[in-house]
Amino acid sequence: MVNAANSQPLELYFWPTPNGRKITIFLEETGLAYTLHPVDIGKGDQFKPEFLKISPNNKMPALVDPGGPDAKSISIFESGAILMYLADKTGKFLPQETCARYQVLQWLFFQVASVGPMLGQAHHFRDYAPEKIEYAVNRYTNEATRLYGVMEKRLAKHEYFAGDYSIADMAIYPWIVSAERQGQELKDFPHLGRWFERLTARSGVQRGMAVLKDKRSTSMTDQQKENLFGQTQYQRR
Repeated sequence: MVNAANSQPLELYFWPTPNGRKITIFLEETGLAYTLHPVDIGKGDQFKPEFLKISPNNKMPALVDPGGPDAKSISIFESGAILMYLADKTGKFLPQETCARYQVLQWLFFQVASVGPMLGQAHHFRDYAPEKIEYAVNRYTNEATRLYGVMEKRLAKHEYFAGDYSIADMAIYPWIVSAERQGQELKDFPHLGRWFERLTARSGVQRGMAVLKDKRSTSMTDQQKENLFGQTQYQRR
């Protein structure tokens, strides 16, 4: 474990999306010092060479820890990996005991592999696609409903996804904020709704969700859509 108390401030490359907010929630919950580097994905900042050195998949968030293992700098991309690194760095929100640890990790990977990608596709085809494709809208809305059902069943017997509050909850929460955009209503999933209310009441979650909140926009220009969804992202760099 890195001694977090003696570490230099972390460098967080961030934009206020669900994946970005996972990390600011963790940082605000733990009080780790960090310097924020906005990566405006609408403007195409994610394609800049200096950012690609840190995040070769041109996605944010990304993290640089100048005071990493053995006092050497380390950079990490992919939000799930960043959460695991920060949990190990601080010794918080990810147990060391094997069974408890893997309870957390399986639900973290559930978010990374299913909740994020599938709900993201629901967002895209319901809100951003230039034409409404009924098959795609139905497919991803129905998959969102299925995933909500999985979470509802789990939370019917557990206060949090993996027993105690953990990085799994931090990873899932920012995606549930936009339930209506995914064609879902939390009143249809009461256990998930109560979990959502518990997290919403946490001051660390509130602070994490507030980072660069004023930069979020409900509308996009054609250039922003091109940077996010068009051919720009497919260029070899």
